[in-house]
Amino acid sequence: MGHKILSASAQRVQDTLKNLGFSYQVIELAQTTRSASDAAKAIGCEVGQIAKSLVFKTKYTQRPILVIASGSNRVNEKRIADLIDEPIGKADADFVRQKTGFSIGGVPPVGHLEKLITFIDEDLMQYERIWAAGGSSNAVFKLTPLDLVKMTGGRVISIK
Repeated sequence: MGHKILSASAQRVQDTLKNLGFSYQVIELAQTTRSASDAAKAIGCEVGQIAKSLVFKTKYTQRPILVIASGSNRVNEKRIADLIDEPIGKADADFVRQKTGFSIGGVPPVGHLEKLITFIDEDLMQYERIWAAGGSSNAVFKLTPLDLVKMTGGRVISIK
């Protein structure tokens, strides 16, 4: 089966996965996967199976926080703030690109420019397979929730 050439950012995610010892394949779809519902439509899965990577910024220390949420859930910022003892807010596009090397809408769970404090939505753990962004607004890869935890070193919590 021939693989299409991946965009540079998607290829970076593919290389990272390989270097971490995972054989998952990043694929780029014809349709956008920018939002969780777009991605679910394009893939043909439930919105809950989309692992969306959301970057937040701590208010005082300006640290990047990665929350990998189930596509159907909203992040309760207060919960995260309580866990790290600092308020957080949504990061803007420049901050996201600067810390992860990716654009909003394509941020993958791995391959970032710096190490991000990572939290994973416990609701993702109920699925056999989930889909995460692969570095661009139409790139995704399928994986298991357990491997998501392994590859990110993220802490599984209730994010709602």
